[in-house]
Amino acid sequence: MTSLSVIIVNYNVKYFLEQCLWSVRRAEKGLDLDIRVVDNASTDGSRAYLAPRFPEVVFYWSDTNLGFSKANNRALKDCRGDAILFLNPDTILPEDCFLKCLQYLDMHPEAGALGMRMLDGSGKFLRESKRGFPGPVTALYKLTGLATLFPRSPVFARYHMGHLDPAQVHETDVLAGAFMMVRRKVLDQTGGFDEDYFMYGEDIDLSYRIRRAGWKNIYFPLCPILHFKGESTRKGSLNYVRMFYGAMAVFARKHYGDWRANAFTFSIQLAILVRGGLSALGNLLGKASTYLRSLYPVNDLPRKSMVVVAGPSEFDRIGNLENPLPAGARPMVRYPLPDPGADLDTWTDHLIQFLAEGGYHDVAFCVNGLSFRQVIALSGKLPKDIRLRIHAIGSDSLVSAGQSIPLAPSSGQAAMPEPRRSPS
Repeated sequence: MTSLSVIIVNYNVKYFLEQCLWSVRRAEKGLDLDIRVVDNASTDGSRAYLAPRFPEVVFYWSDTNLGFSKANNRALKDCRGDAILFLNPDTILPEDCFLKCLQYLDMHPEAGALGMRMLDGSGKFLRESKRGFPGPVTALYKLTGLATLFPRSPVFARYHMGHLDPAQVHETDVLAGAFMMVRRKVLDQTGGFDEDYFMYGEDIDLSYRIRRAGWKNIYFPLCPILHFKGESTRKGSLNYVRMFYGAMAVFARKHYGDWRANAFTFSIQLAILVRGGLSALGNLLGKASTYLRSLYPVNDLPRKSMVVVAGPSEFDRIGNLENPLPAGARPMVRYPLPDPGADLDTWTDHLIQFLAEGGYHDVAFCVNGLSFRQVIALSGKLPKDIRLRIHAIGSDSLVSAGQSIPLAPSSGQAAMPEPRRSPS
């Protein structure tokens, strides 16, 4: 398998998508790559910003928000790859990602689809990288907290497959739609995403249909990706809770018998009530805290600076960020890139020591002297209180979990690869 189609749905996250597309470019590795982006009526200037920067990408500009399923299916009918990758815009891929995934599919003809080990913006493993099919009992264990109390139990932690080693390749039930690579012939057999789902649940449904068609869903952790999850929709909001559990109800009605669907629907309604109550309580406490701070103001502790791991020229570019740090912050500090041939583990240890001794909690990596793969590996080694930012050389933005910041436009594009002709 040497041809791959990548489909990304964008909704008001142009800077995250810019960094994602740079990592996709780096992962091309001589493959026949077909990249398609469906924009769901973004209002952040995505069209004017992205189209000139990525001439090799086929863009679909929708006048309305089609939702995740319809947007993916719109591009799917035009794809020409032997495999299709459904990819979120707030992801960063290592350079060897596509090649390793396609090689695995070549060597394992029983594998119909493949998902990735995902890390969040601080390098923490995202448990939704591998999941079990939802059901009333599984939902009950998750809702009551038994899944949290017994995170490695094959019974109580079934939803996140907690009994499976996240560092090993495994067959699993559900693959995450943030990174879901599927053989084209499997999609010809099962169809694309079910358009009854507007957002959330469509990856569970497609994973279920792939399994029912006799194929295996494979969790593949050998080239982890970063996923700055929740940039398009804040996952702590009550609106998210309603959308997510509503999608689970759709799944239950479609694929389970009446009694299981009814039991699952009851669990979902109970979950919405519980989460809704917690959300309301959180909002109330937040307002109370804001009011108390207005009555009894406290001087903020001195702000820390951002450490920028970059060469001198890119460090100067990062200095042109629009309001990158809070008022009162110390000037940014440049930390040198590792020398060619240097031991990366030793360099990483020195960087962590430097951050700790200086009290720094914010570090930006310029992907030039370091690769995307190295930065992703580094993210898992940094202390938990460190905020990780990423800037691809040639891009005009800097991203981190929950935040994206534009840079002043670069004067030259020498670092950018020669763009390919846009596919027809």
